[in-house]
Amino acid sequence: MAQIGQAFGMHVLVNSRHPTKVSQLGYQWLTLTELLATADVVSLHCPLTGETEQMINANTLKLMPAKALLVNTARGGLIDESALAAALNQGQIYAALDVLSSEPPQADNPLLSCANVTITPHIAWATFEARGRLLQIAVDNLAAFIQGNAVNQVNKKES
Repeated sequence: MAQIGQAFGMHVLVNSRHPTKVSQLGYQWLTLTELLATADVVSLHCPLTGETEQMINANTLKLMPAKALLVNTARGGLIDESALAAALNQGQIYAALDVLSSEPPQADNPLLSCANVTITPHIAWATFEARGRLLQIAVDNLAAFIQGNAVNQVNKKES
């Protein structure tokens, strides 16, 4: 994603649990607070854990510049949806969401009736190229198994 951003002329800022690795890749690492206060576009790419659950909430949304764009293709639980709905309806920010906290979304999800949001049905990964790569990986794994060289093998431990 960082490479795509650079191709569009963006100055890429990164928050990660591995600041040294980010620096080695040539990107600028910032704390989450610094990143949110600085970036015009924030794209989430992290797992949903106890540490990241609702990392985007009323307090962190207030840090973002006016009219910033929040993109989430990771996990819906990273965002406090009620807080995001309030920020969207106030015109504070924009959002592009490929995931929500529950899928399919509940009828009362506040994001479904918001202004300034685009929601896709968790298919942003499903480009023709991505599906082609996925199919090729499956074919390669099957061919390796037939040849006796299983890859991505999970062994069941004997009790």
